Amino acid sequence: MSKLAGKVAVVTGSGRGIGAAIAIRYAQEGAKVVVCDIDGDNATGVAERIKADGGEAIAIRTDVSKQDEVDALIAATLDAFGGLHVMLNNAGIVRDAVKHVLEADVEHFDTVIAANLRGHYMCSAGAARHMARNGGGVIITTSSGGATRAHRGMTAYDASKGGIEALTRALALDLAPYNIRVVGLVPGLIAPDDAPDEALARTAATVPLARAGRSEDIAGPAVFLASDDAAYMTGSFVTVDGGVLFQQRSPEIETFPVANFPTVS
Repeated sequence: MSKLAGKVAVVTGSGRGIGAAIAIRYAQEGAKVVVCDIDGDNATGVAERIKADGGEAIAIRTDVSKQDEVDALIAATLDAFGGLHVMLNNAGIVRDAVKHVLEADVEHFDTVIAANLRGHYMCSAGAARHMARNGGGVIITTSSGGATRAHRGMTAYDASKGGIEALTRALALDLAPYNIRVVGLVPGLIAPDDAPDEALARTAATVPLARAGRSEDIAGPAVFLASDDAAYMTGSFVTVDGGVLFQQRSPEIETFPVANFPTVS
């Protein structure tokens, strides 16, 4: 596999889960990968796994909500690999973003926005400054169904994801003349690596494809968006959710439930 041969890719939030799966797949496709995570030990573990499999990777501990740490991330990437061709923004707060609006305060809101939306902006802008001077590149954002629908108890999270989709479109327009494509991934119902069986079963019951998503399900689309196969795509999004967003009703209240579907023999 060599869809990303010769490319240098930064994957934020890649110490575990979706980010780790993408970083590992990018390396398998020939990219030199910067594994970036707020948990330095997790980042190191993923980088070591990539190297053990014959790939090239470094680990950099980064809090993407802080400008100086983002600047250091870009500088370290250029020092290590001499370039930057793909910036995949995946870092963000998910589990800790769950809080009802009547119980949350502005500090909670600001923390989620800083990690999710501000972090996307700073990493994208930092990468774009290098890419614009060096022939272009690809910036990939990570949104959510919460950008266009709503989660209960996740006001700040949904606001951040809506902002990410608006940011993606705006960046795509500003950066297109510099041969920089800006595209987005929209994962949905991707199970955490440590999800218990009962949680997987609940998720599967609501998904048209009848299973919870795996982190690896996002890696293939992430490779596609970063590769030349997507050379004429910018400002758009690829949804990877097993069909959750397009259904009109949840299976629990469907007028024609799956249980009534014909049996094929």
